[in-house]
Amino acid sequence: MIERLLPAYVSCAATREVSVADGTLFPEEEALVARSVPKRRNDFATARACARRAMGGLGLEPVPVLHGKRGMPLWPDGIVGSLTHCEGYRAAALARAADVLSLGVDAEPHAPLPDGVEALVVRPAERERFAGEAGGIHWDRVLFSAKESVFKTWYPLTLTELDFSEADLTFRRADDRAADGTFTARLLRTDPAVPPVLEGRWRVEDGIVATAVLLRPDWREAGGPVQEP
Repeated sequence: MIERLLPAYVSCAATREVSVADGTLFPEEEALVARSVPKRRNDFATARACARRAMGGLGLEPVPVLHGKRGMPLWPDGIVGSLTHCEGYRAAALARAADVLSLGVDAEPHAPLPDGVEALVVRPAERERFAGEAGGIHWDRVLFSAKESVFKTWYPLTLTELDFSEADLTFRRADDRAADGTFTARLLRTDPAVPPVLEGRWRVEDGIVATAVLLRPDWREAGGPVQEP
């Protein structure tokens, strides 16, 4: 599913499995989840199993994937990537830094946001855009996922927080009845490392919302962000 949202030079791997066999973690990774509850360990391990499959797609040997602040995955030199996991879906997307400056992927269950969360995530202007646009799509959840992908693209370049209210998103469908399309994120907080507008893609399939944002290294020369199909 994630692979449909990103260009071919991004290596993607995903699974619906909720757990992996013991011994799939490197010792350095094992130390990070040694005291975690089983769900946290499974999320961590299955996402990293996907990461190693994605590494193979780039011709790389498997290596540990540790994390920095805000859970940011730490990739080998010359590699950028993003991980995501939710109930029933885990995925990894990796690319060479020569091709991609930063990218973010996110997956969520396709269901309304929990009570109280929408008010923290959805800006009034965004809510107005969704009015009358339901068509079987839980737009609040799509928006949440898209903003997560925006944050995952933003954070490695700035190492600063980006609040949900600091991005204003507009969505487009592939056609009037499609469960996929594109989105534009206008950033309300600026940083010289990131363009003021990011472009992304979204898709709803088999009960899962998936979103992706990709920023090319040449975005300044191109006059803005470049998002390829």
